[in-house]
Amino acid sequence: QVQLVESGGGLVQTGGSLSLSCTLSGRASSHYAMGWFRRAPGKEREFVAAISWTGGTTYYADSVKGRFTISRDDAESVTSLEMNSLKPEDTARYYCAATDYCSGHGCYDAEEYDYWGQGTQVTVSS
Repeated sequence: QVQLVESGGGLVQTGGSLSLSCTLSGRASSHYAMGWFRRAPGKEREFVAAISWTGGTTYYADSVKGRFTISRDDAESVTSLEMNSLKPEDTARYYCAATDYCSGHGCYDAEEYDYWGQGTQVTVSS
């Protein structure tokens, strides 16, 4: 049974940084493409970033491009999301997700992902 556990959320001021981690257990993480999504209060879940199972391809939402970086360490089964220059509009609950395979635009689609974590809260104060 694949399980995902996020950590690293918290409260930060505008312009600050946070690093989120997602630990996968139950199977080798190298089998999966990994993604990060977020949901703000009153809003729909939205794609943030994804990384292919090889780590060779990354995808970002336009709203975070240049500020967020996704990476993976399969030796530790950890996928990270480094968030810089945070804005109040980045406030949301962030979820890690895993899929056996995604490619191109499919990696942006939450419906492509099979496994989800419980999320970690990120709050950016103005």
